[in-house]
Amino acid sequence: MNYFRGMTLLKVSGVSRKEKAIFTVRNVSFEQKRFQKIAIAGEAGSGKTTLLKMIAGLLQPDAGEILFEGKKVRGPNDQLIPGHTGIAYLSQHFELRNNYWIHEILSYANELEPDEAAALYKTGRIDHLLNRRTDQLSGGERQRIALTRLLIGSPRLLLLDEPFSNLDTVHKDIMKSVIDDITVQPGITCIMVSHDAPDTLPWADTILVMKDGVIIQQGKPEQVYRQPINEYCAGLFGAYNLVNAADAAVLDPAKNTDQKKLLVRPEQLLINSNGAGLSATVQNILFMGSYYTIEAFTGRQLLKIRSAGHHVTRGQHIQLSLADSPVQYIT
Repeated sequence: MNYFRGMTLLKVSGVSRKEKAIFTVRNVSFEQKRFQKIAIAGEAGSGKTTLLKMIAGLLQPDAGEILFEGKKVRGPNDQLIPGHTGIAYLSQHFELRNNYWIHEILSYANELEPDEAAALYKTGRIDHLLNRRTDQLSGGERQRIALTRLLIGSPRLLLLDEPFSNLDTVHKDIMKSVIDDITVQPGITCIMVSHDAPDTLPWADTILVMKDGVIIQQGKPEQVYRQPINEYCAGLFGAYNLVNAADAAVLDPAKNTDQKKLLVRPEQLLINSNGAGLSATVQNILFMGSYYTIEAFTGRQLLKIRSAGHHVTRGQHIQLSLADSPVQYIT
């Protein structure tokens, strides 16, 4: 199986789709290697779900081509039954038949030997649910049943559309564990759409950021988080500061020669003990559980600093500097 790692599984080339004369996806291109985990992020309406459905063969592209294992993925216009047997798509609006036994629902789709199926039920955390009916399940349990039903068909590519969006914390953590276990199984590659940074940053190998149907940034999670190309990309992955040019020149005098704005995360700002750096006054101290958010005013703007400890007081004058990590300048 390791022989196939690194080989191209999916190739999306110039794919576009219009709905009511408006592009929902426009000229999107990317490749996915076998076993590479790709996350797609973007605001509602950015084209994420439409893109996934075209990859799955459930929607017809108006232009471009999608190749899976070197062969064209045919859309609904090209075949009687939409979809691709090697690609499984879990919608955020999945459905299960009402008043059915779980073992019945799973048996209809089962292509595995009994011991393989039993192992999959355990991986999906549903082995204890087989003798229940669908109307006896919680939302999180229903979702895991729907996912396992797809995996019984032994897909090579799994598409997950907002798999955590409707789950409480307990079921969300279980679903995360299931997805982690699934994506280390031989033969399964995954693309996941999620709007929540804690879901995508630790999981993905590559992140694609979409806006208005276009991929506007692509890179490793740390790069997309530390060096977003604009405020839209920054905001998708958590709190940030957009430091004006005057304050940025004090924080980073050697690099800010073009007088651009500096985009930094709260943890990239440090409170100095030696009195050097950008002067600011503490306005507020917020306890966030595992860390503190300190709000400080520079005389020009309010900045947020993330700190593991609490060693300042309101009204205290402090000096700020940059942590030794990549930062991003934007116009």
